[in-house]
Amino acid sequence: MNKVLILGGTGRIGSSVAQDLIAHTDAEIIITGRNSANGTALGSQLGSQVKFLAIDLDEEDSLKNAIASSNLVIHCAGPFHYRDAKVLKSCIEQGVNYLDVSDHRSFTRKVLDCKPEAEAAGVTAIVNTGIFPGISNSMVREGVEQLDEAERIHLSYVVAGSGGAGVTVMRTTFLGLRREFESWINGKWEMVKPYSDREMIQFPAPYGRTGVYWFDMPETFTLPDTFPVKTVITKFGTVPDFYNYLTWSVAHWWPASWLRNSAVIEFLAHVSHRMTDFTDKLSGVGVAIRSEVTGSKDGQPASYCSTLVHKNTSVAAACGTGSLAQLMLDGKLNKPGVWVVEQALPTDLFEQTMESRGIQINRSWLKP
Repeated sequence: MNKVLILGGTGRIGSSVAQDLIAHTDAEIIITGRNSANGTALGSQLGSQVKFLAIDLDEEDSLKNAIASSNLVIHCAGPFHYRDAKVLKSCIEQGVNYLDVSDHRSFTRKVLDCKPEAEAAGVTAIVNTGIFPGISNSMVREGVEQLDEAERIHLSYVVAGSGGAGVTVMRTTFLGLRREFESWINGKWEMVKPYSDREMIQFPAPYGRTGVYWFDMPETFTLPDTFPVKTVITKFGTVPDFYNYLTWSVAHWWPASWLRNSAVIEFLAHVSHRMTDFTDKLSGVGVAIRSEVTGSKDGQPASYCSTLVHKNTSVAAACGTGSLAQLMLDGKLNKPGVWVVEQALPTDLFEQTMESRGIQINRSWLKP
C-alpha cells in the first residue's frame, strides 16, 4: 500500500490535503505536527486511513526516518518564507517523491536548485502545488497552448476573508510586503513595490469587480522561465475591500524595518485573523482566479481567459495538491527532477483531475 507523509498535516491546508487523498486514493496517510493531543484527535476524526505522527522539522533523524518509510512526502508546513530545502534533500537521499504547497520565491529558488540531484535519483518533485500558485499555473499553461504565440500573462487572485486557512494566510500576506520584487515587464526585469498599482478586475460572481494589487508570487519568475512571453503580471486582493486598504497602508506607510521584525508580522497576522473571525461569516472564505493570456492566433491578436471560483480557499488548494499526489501514486505522472506545476502537469491530466473534483473552470476568448 502507498504511504503518504503530510508534513504540517494538522494545519488547515495539510488536513484539507489529507481529506482530498482520502476521497481519491486508498493510500495510508500520515499527518504530522508538534501537538500530539490535537494531532491524535484530528487523525481519529479523519478516519482509519489516517494516522498521526508527532514530528518537529528540526528533529532531523525523526524526519529522515519518517520520509524513508513513505512513498510520497507532501510538505505543507509553512510559511515557506522561513523554510530551506532540507525536506526535499532528504527525499532525494531516500529516493522518495515530493510535493509542496510553497508560495514564496526565495523557497522556490532553493528547491529548484536541487533539480540535478533529483533527476539523478529518479525522484519526481513538484513545487508550488496549491491553488495559487498551483491550479493557477495550469490555467495559464492551457491559455498559452490555445495561442500560436503568447506575449502577456495576467494572473489575478482574490480571497474572501481568511480563505479558511487560519492565521497562516495572514502571515503570508504580510510577509509578502517586506520588500520590492522583480517582475518581467516588456521583456526586462523591473522592481515592483508590493501592494501597488490597484487594478479593478471583473471576477465571476459572487465577487464581481474587485481591486487587486501587485503581489510577490513564484509565478512572477517561473512563468517567464517556462513560456517565452514578454510580460507576467501577478496581482492579489481580498474581500471585504477595506482589508485591501489596510494592507496597502501597511505596505506604503509602515517603516520597512517594522515589516522585517517577526514579532510585528505575528501581531499583524493575529489581529487580522481575529477580524476575519467576524467578517468570514459575511464574506465567506472562497477564492477566485482569473488568467488572461494575450498573444496571437491565426495571424490575429487574441486573448484567452479562464476563471475559477471555489467557496473554500483551503479546500481548493488541497484539490491542486491532492490531484498531483493522486497522479503520482497512480504512476501517471513521473518526471524526475524538480518542477513547478506548469512544467510538470499536462493539460489533459489537469482537466481530468479538476473535473473529478467538481472544480469548474470557465473559458472564453476575449475580443481584441
